[in-house]
Amino acid sequence: MNGLLGYCRQGFEPELAAELGERAAAAGIAGYARASRDDGHALFVTADADDARALCRALPLRGLVFARQKLRLLAELRGLDPKDRITPLLAALPAGLRFGDVWVEHPDSDAGKPLSALARSFGNALRPALRKADLLAAKEDPRLPRLHVCFLAGDHALLACADPRDSAPWPQGIPRLKLLPEAPSRSALKLEEAFLVLLDADERERLLRPGMTAADLGAAPGGWTWVLTRHHLRVTSVDNGPLRPHVLDTGLVEHLRADGFHWQPQRALDWMVCDMVEQPIRVAARMAQWFAQGWCRHAVFNLKLPMKKRWQETRLCLDLLADQAGRPLTIRARQLYHDREEITVFATSAP
Repeated sequence: MNGLLGYCRQGFEPELAAELGERAAAAGIAGYARASRDDGHALFVTADADDARALCRALPLRGLVFARQKLRLLAELRGLDPKDRITPLLAALPAGLRFGDVWVEHPDSDAGKPLSALARSFGNALRPALRKADLLAAKEDPRLPRLHVCFLAGDHALLACADPRDSAPWPQGIPRLKLLPEAPSRSALKLEEAFLVLLDADERERLLRPGMTAADLGAAPGGWTWVLTRHHLRVTSVDNGPLRPHVLDTGLVEHLRADGFHWQPQRALDWMVCDMVEQPIRVAARMAQWFAQGWCRHAVFNLKLPMKKRWQETRLCLDLLADQAGRPLTIRARQLYHDREEITVFATSAP
Protein backbone atom coordinates (compact mmCIF):
# COMPACT_ATOMS: atom_id res chain seq x y z
CA MET A 1 0.00 0.00 0.00
CA ASN A 2 1.25 3.48 -0.88
CA GLY A 3 0.07 6.90 0.17
CA LEU A 4 -0.02 9.18 3.20
CA LEU A 5 -0.81 8.38 6.82
CA GLY A 6 -1.93 11.21 9.06
CA TYR A 7 -2.58 11.15 12.80
CA CYS A 8 -5.36 13.40 14.09
CA ARG A 9 -7.60 14.14 17.04
CA GLN A 10 -10.15 11.41 17.66
CA GLY A 11 -13.43 12.34 15.96
CA PHE A 12 -11.80 14.50 13.26
CA GLU A 13 -10.87 11.70 10.86
CA PRO A 14 -13.45 12.78 8.22
CA GLU A 15 -12.06 16.32 8.32
CA LEU A 16 -8.50 15.10 7.80
CA ALA A 17 -9.65 12.77 5.00
CA ALA A 18 -11.50 15.63 3.29
CA GLU A 19 -8.46 17.89 3.60
CA LEU A 20 -6.08 15.26 2.20
CA GLY A 21 -8.45 14.49 -0.67
CA GLU A 22 -8.92 18.12 -1.65
CA ARG A 23 -5.24 18.99 -1.40
CA ALA A 24 -4.23 15.86 -3.36
CA ALA A 25 -6.66 16.78 -6.11
CA ALA A 26 -5.25 20.31 -6.22
CA ALA A 27 -1.78 18.79 -6.60
CA GLY A 28 -3.02 16.63 -9.47
CA ILE A 29 -2.38 13.32 -7.68
CA ALA A 30 -5.05 10.65 -7.92
CA GLY A 31 -6.08 8.42 -5.05
CA TYR A 32 -8.72 8.02 -2.38
CA ALA A 33 -9.05 8.81 1.33
CA ARG A 34 -9.82 6.11 3.89
CA ALA A 35 -10.95 7.01 7.40
CA SER A 36 -13.33 5.84 10.08
CA ARG A 37 -14.73 8.03 12.83
CA ASP A 38 -12.83 7.79 16.16
CA ASP A 39 -9.85 5.82 14.76
CA GLY A 40 -7.42 8.70 15.36
CA HIS A 41 -5.90 8.54 11.87
CA ALA A 42 -6.70 8.80 8.18
CA LEU A 43 -5.08 7.44 5.01
CA PHE A 44 -4.81 8.76 1.50
CA VAL A 45 -4.01 5.85 -0.79
CA THR A 46 -2.16 6.45 -4.06
CA ALA A 47 -1.56 4.19 -7.06
CA ASP A 48 2.16 3.70 -6.44
CA ALA A 49 5.16 4.79 -4.41
CA ASP A 50 6.11 7.53 -6.88
CA ASP A 51 2.73 9.21 -6.41
CA ALA A 52 3.09 8.86 -2.64
CA ARG A 53 6.48 10.57 -2.70
CA ALA A 54 5.12 13.32 -4.94
CA LEU A 55 2.18 13.83 -2.60
CA CYS A 56 4.51 14.07 0.40
CA ARG A 57 6.40 16.85 -1.35
CA ALA A 58 3.19 18.63 -2.38
CA LEU A 59 1.63 18.45 1.11
CA PRO A 60 4.18 19.56 3.72
CA LEU A 61 3.04 19.04 7.29
CA ARG A 62 3.21 22.79 7.96
CA GLY A 63 0.43 23.31 5.39
CA LEU A 64 -1.97 20.75 6.88
CA VAL A 65 -4.62 21.74 9.42
CA PHE A 66 -6.03 18.52 10.85
CA ALA A 67 -2.88 16.34 10.80
CA ARG A 68 -0.74 16.11 13.93
CA GLN A 69 1.71 13.96 12.01
CA LYS A 70 2.27 13.26 8.31
CA LEU A 71 3.96 10.05 7.16
CA ARG A 72 4.52 8.27 3.85
CA LEU A 73 2.70 4.96 3.96
CA LEU A 74 4.82 1.91 3.09
CA ALA A 75 2.64 -1.12 3.88
CA GLU A 76 -0.35 -2.42 5.81
CA LEU A 77 0.14 -5.66 7.72
CA ARG A 78 -2.87 -7.72 8.77
CA GLY A 79 -3.09 -11.06 10.53
CA LEU A 80 0.23 -10.68 12.33
CA ASP A 81 1.23 -13.66 14.46
CA PRO A 82 1.82 -12.49 18.06
CA LYS A 83 4.69 -15.02 18.24
CA ASP A 84 6.59 -13.31 15.40
CA ARG A 85 5.59 -9.90 14.20
CA ILE A 86 9.13 -8.89 13.25
CA THR A 87 9.72 -11.27 10.31
CA PRO A 88 6.75 -10.09 8.21
CA LEU A 89 7.54 -6.48 9.09
CA LEU A 90 11.11 -6.76 7.82
CA ALA A 91 9.88 -8.51 4.68
CA ALA A 92 7.40 -5.69 3.98
CA LEU A 93 9.99 -2.90 4.06
CA PRO A 94 10.92 -1.60 0.59
CA ALA A 95 14.39 -2.51 -0.61
CA GLY A 96 17.04 0.17 -0.36
CA LEU A 97 15.60 2.05 2.62
CA ARG A 98 17.74 2.58 5.72
CA PHE A 99 16.44 4.42 8.75
CA GLY A 100 17.91 6.85 11.23
CA ASP A 101 15.39 6.04 13.98
CA VAL A 102 12.26 3.98 14.61
CA TRP A 103 9.12 4.92 16.51
CA VAL A 104 6.50 2.34 17.44
CA GLU A 105 3.19 4.07 18.08
CA HIS A 106 -0.57 3.71 18.27
CA PRO A 107 -3.37 6.15 17.45
CA ASP A 108 -4.41 8.58 20.17
CA SER A 109 -7.85 7.02 20.39
CA ASP A 110 -9.93 4.92 22.78
CA ALA A 111 -9.10 1.79 20.78
CA GLY A 112 -5.43 2.73 20.38
CA LYS A 113 -4.47 3.60 23.95
CA PRO A 114 -4.59 -0.04 25.24
CA LEU A 115 -1.85 -0.82 22.69
CA SER A 116 0.74 1.37 24.44
CA ALA A 117 2.38 -1.53 26.30
CA LEU A 118 2.64 -3.55 23.07
CA ALA A 119 4.17 -0.57 21.29
CA ARG A 120 6.86 -0.17 23.97
CA SER A 121 7.80 -3.84 24.14
CA PHE A 122 7.74 -4.31 20.37
CA GLY A 123 9.95 -1.26 19.89
CA ASN A 124 12.54 -2.75 22.26
CA ALA A 125 12.58 -5.96 20.23
CA LEU A 126 12.44 -4.31 16.80
CA ARG A 127 15.46 -2.02 17.16
CA PRO A 128 18.12 -4.76 17.48
CA ALA A 129 16.44 -6.75 14.68
CA LEU A 130 16.60 -3.74 12.35
CA ARG A 131 20.23 -3.09 13.23
CA LYS A 132 21.13 -6.74 12.67
CA ALA A 133 19.61 -6.46 9.19
CA ASP A 134 21.57 -3.21 8.66
CA LEU A 135 18.31 -1.27 8.25
CA LEU A 136 18.75 1.05 11.25
CA ALA A 137 21.66 3.34 12.10
CA ALA A 138 23.66 2.53 15.23
CA LYS A 139 22.47 5.82 16.75
CA GLU A 140 19.80 8.32 15.82
CA ASP A 141 20.60 10.00 12.50
CA PRO A 142 18.27 12.85 11.41
CA ARG A 143 19.75 12.75 7.90
CA LEU A 144 17.97 9.43 7.29
CA PRO A 145 14.20 8.77 7.15
CA ARG A 146 12.49 7.68 10.36
CA LEU A 147 10.55 4.41 10.42
CA HIS A 148 7.10 4.46 12.03
CA VAL A 149 5.18 1.35 13.07
CA CYS A 150 1.60 2.20 14.02
CA PHE A 151 -0.34 -0.61 15.70
CA LEU A 152 -4.08 -0.49 15.07
CA ALA A 153 -4.57 -3.85 16.83
CA GLY A 154 -2.32 -6.62 18.06
CA ASP A 155 -2.40 -8.27 14.63
CA HIS A 156 -2.75 -5.13 12.49
CA ALA A 157 -0.08 -2.49 11.85
CA LEU A 158 0.75 0.26 9.39
CA LEU A 159 4.35 0.82 8.27
CA ALA A 160 5.34 4.34 7.30
CA CYS A 161 8.36 6.60 7.10
CA ALA A 162 8.95 10.27 7.84
CA ASP A 163 11.36 12.91 6.68
CA PRO A 164 12.59 14.38 10.00
CA ARG A 165 12.59 17.83 8.35
CA ASP A 166 8.90 17.51 7.36
CA SER A 167 7.27 15.76 10.28
CA ALA A 168 6.40 16.40 13.90
CA PRO A 169 9.40 15.76 16.17
CA TRP A 170 7.25 14.08 18.84
CA PRO A 171 5.78 10.54 18.94
CA GLN A 172 2.14 10.59 17.80
CA GLY A 173 2.76 14.21 16.82
CA ILE A 174 1.99 15.29 20.39
CA PRO A 175 4.28 17.72 22.24
CA ARG A 176 4.34 16.82 25.92
CA LEU A 177 3.77 20.13 27.72
CA LYS A 178 3.43 20.47 31.46
CA LEU A 179 0.86 22.79 33.00
CA LEU A 180 2.75 24.86 35.55
CA PRO A 181 1.01 25.54 38.89
CA GLU A 182 1.08 29.31 38.31
CA ALA A 183 -0.73 29.08 34.96
CA PRO A 184 -4.10 30.88 35.33
CA SER A 185 -5.91 28.27 33.20
CA ARG A 186 -5.32 25.20 31.03
CA SER A 187 -5.79 27.41 27.97
CA ALA A 188 -2.20 28.57 28.53
CA LEU A 189 -1.10 25.25 27.03
CA LYS A 190 -2.84 26.12 23.75
CA LEU A 191 -0.76 29.25 23.21
CA GLU A 192 2.44 27.53 24.34
CA GLU A 193 1.77 24.72 21.87
CA ALA A 194 0.88 27.21 19.12
CA PHE A 195 4.26 28.93 19.47
CA LEU A 196 6.00 25.54 19.45
CA VAL A 197 4.11 24.03 16.49
CA LEU A 198 3.25 26.97 14.24
CA LEU A 199 6.53 28.88 14.55
CA ASP A 200 9.96 27.44 13.92
CA ALA A 201 12.91 28.09 16.25
CA ASP A 202 14.17 31.04 14.24
CA GLU A 203 10.72 32.65 14.18
CA ARG A 204 10.29 32.22 17.93
CA GLU A 205 13.60 34.00 18.47
CA ARG A 206 12.84 36.84 16.02
CA LEU A 207 9.14 37.38 16.69
CA LEU A 208 8.96 36.93 20.48
CA ARG A 209 11.57 39.37 21.72
CA PRO A 210 11.48 40.99 25.18
CA GLY A 211 9.86 44.41 25.13
CA MET A 212 7.53 43.72 22.22
CA THR A 213 3.91 44.78 22.63
CA ALA A 214 0.79 42.64 22.46
CA ALA A 215 -2.96 42.65 22.99
CA ASP A 216 -4.89 39.70 24.41
CA LEU A 217 -8.55 39.93 23.39
CA GLY A 218 -10.94 38.14 25.73
CA ALA A 219 -8.09 37.66 28.18
CA ALA A 220 -9.78 36.54 31.43
CA PRO A 221 -8.61 34.78 33.53
CA GLY A 222 -5.26 35.50 31.90
CA GLY A 223 -3.83 32.24 30.57
CA TRP A 224 -2.66 33.63 27.24
CA THR A 225 -1.53 36.91 28.80
CA TRP A 226 0.57 34.91 31.28
CA VAL A 227 2.27 33.03 28.42
CA LEU A 228 3.10 36.32 26.69
CA THR A 229 4.61 37.74 29.87
CA ARG A 230 6.81 34.65 30.14
CA HIS A 231 8.31 35.85 26.85
CA HIS A 232 8.69 39.32 28.47
CA LEU A 233 6.15 41.01 26.17
CA ARG A 234 4.16 44.02 27.37
CA VAL A 235 0.50 43.07 27.19
CA THR A 236 -2.78 44.96 27.05
CA SER A 237 -5.34 42.45 28.33
CA VAL A 238 -8.85 43.27 27.17
CA ASP A 239 -11.78 41.65 28.95
CA ASN A 240 -14.68 42.70 31.15
CA GLY A 241 -13.85 39.78 33.44
CA PRO A 242 -11.07 39.71 36.07
CA LEU A 243 -7.49 38.53 35.62
CA ARG A 244 -5.65 36.47 38.20
CA PRO A 245 -3.78 38.86 40.53
CA HIS A 246 -0.35 37.28 39.98
CA VAL A 247 -0.66 37.97 36.22
CA LEU A 248 -1.03 41.68 36.97
CA ASP A 249 1.83 41.49 39.46
CA THR A 250 4.31 40.89 36.62
CA GLY A 251 4.31 44.62 35.91
CA LEU A 252 3.99 43.86 32.20
CA VAL A 253 0.18 43.88 31.99
CA GLU A 254 -2.42 46.60 31.59
CA HIS A 255 -5.96 45.30 32.12
CA LEU A 256 -8.70 47.13 30.23
CA ARG A 257 -12.31 46.25 31.07
CA ALA A 258 -13.73 46.37 27.56
CA ASP A 259 -15.22 44.18 24.86
CA GLY A 260 -12.31 42.56 23.06
CA PHE A 261 -14.33 42.27 19.89
CA HIS A 262 -14.74 46.05 19.56
CA TRP A 263 -11.67 47.51 21.27
CA GLN A 264 -8.88 48.82 19.06
CA PRO A 265 -5.37 49.95 19.98
CA GLN A 266 -4.22 53.57 19.77
CA ARG A 267 -0.93 52.53 18.17
CA ALA A 268 0.33 49.53 16.20
CA LEU A 269 1.29 46.46 18.24
CA ASP A 270 3.64 43.61 17.50
CA TRP A 271 1.18 40.88 18.50
CA MET A 272 -2.51 40.23 18.94
CA VAL A 273 -3.85 36.99 20.43
CA CYS A 274 -7.47 35.98 20.78
CA ASP A 275 -9.31 32.98 22.22
CA MET A 276 -12.85 34.35 22.35
CA VAL A 277 -15.89 32.11 21.89
CA GLU A 278 -17.62 33.44 18.78
CA GLN A 279 -18.69 32.27 15.33
CA PRO A 280 -15.51 31.39 13.41
CA ILE A 281 -16.35 33.45 10.34
CA ARG A 282 -16.92 36.52 12.53
CA VAL A 283 -13.60 35.96 14.30
CA ALA A 284 -11.78 35.55 10.97
CA ALA A 285 -13.27 38.81 9.69
CA ARG A 286 -12.27 40.67 12.87
CA MET A 287 -8.72 39.27 12.66
CA ALA A 288 -8.52 40.39 9.02
CA GLN A 289 -9.59 43.88 10.12
CA TRP A 290 -6.70 44.01 12.59
CA PHE A 291 -4.23 43.37 9.78
CA ALA A 292 -6.00 45.64 7.29
CA GLN A 293 -5.90 48.53 9.78
CA GLY A 294 -2.25 47.85 10.63
CA TRP A 295 -3.05 47.27 14.32
CA CYS A 296 -0.71 44.26 14.60
CA ARG A 297 2.05 42.47 12.68
CA HIS A 298 1.53 38.96 14.08
CA ALA A 299 -1.46 37.13 15.52
CA VAL A 300 -2.46 33.82 17.07
CA PHE A 301 -6.16 33.11 17.42
CA ASN A 302 -8.61 30.25 17.69
CA LEU A 303 -11.56 29.44 15.44
CA LYS A 304 -14.31 27.47 17.20
CA LEU A 305 -15.62 25.03 14.60
CA PRO A 306 -19.23 23.99 13.98
CA MET A 307 -20.38 20.40 14.46
CA LYS A 308 -20.67 19.74 10.72
CA LYS A 309 -18.69 20.67 7.60
CA ARG A 310 -15.69 21.60 9.70
CA TRP A 311 -13.14 21.36 6.87
CA GLN A 312 -15.33 23.54 4.65
CA GLU A 313 -15.72 26.11 7.44
CA THR A 314 -11.97 26.07 8.06
CA ARG A 315 -11.20 26.70 4.42
CA LEU A 316 -13.83 29.47 4.23
CA CYS A 317 -12.40 31.28 7.28
CA LEU A 318 -8.78 31.04 6.16
CA ASP A 319 -9.66 32.25 2.67
CA LEU A 320 -11.61 35.19 4.13
CA LEU A 321 -8.65 36.13 6.35
CA ALA A 322 -6.28 36.12 3.36
CA ASP A 323 -8.72 38.06 1.14
CA GLN A 324 -9.70 40.78 3.62
CA ALA A 325 -6.36 41.40 5.37
CA GLY A 326 -5.41 44.04 2.81
CA ARG A 327 -1.80 42.85 2.67
CA PRO A 328 0.05 39.59 2.00
CA LEU A 329 -0.02 37.26 4.99
CA THR A 330 1.73 34.05 5.92
CA ILE A 331 -1.01 31.89 7.43
CA ARG A 332 -0.62 28.57 9.21
CA ALA A 333 -3.35 26.67 11.01
CA ARG A 334 -3.44 23.47 13.01
CA GLN A 335 -5.77 21.58 15.28
CA LEU A 336 -3.40 21.37 18.22
CA TYR A 337 -3.31 18.59 20.78
CA HIS A 338 -4.64 21.01 23.42
CA ASP A 339 -7.42 22.26 21.14
CA ARG A 340 -10.85 20.68 21.27
CA GLU A 341 -13.56 21.63 18.75
CA GLU A 342 -11.35 24.35 17.30
CA ILE A 343 -8.23 25.13 15.33
CA THR A 344 -5.44 27.59 16.10
CA VAL A 345 -4.19 30.04 13.48
CA PHE A 346 -0.90 31.92 13.24
CA ALA A 347 -0.83 34.83 10.80
CA THR A 348 1.95 37.30 10.13
CA SER A 349 2.55 40.18 7.76
CA ALA A 350 6.32 39.95 8.24
CA PRO A 351 8.32 38.80 5.20
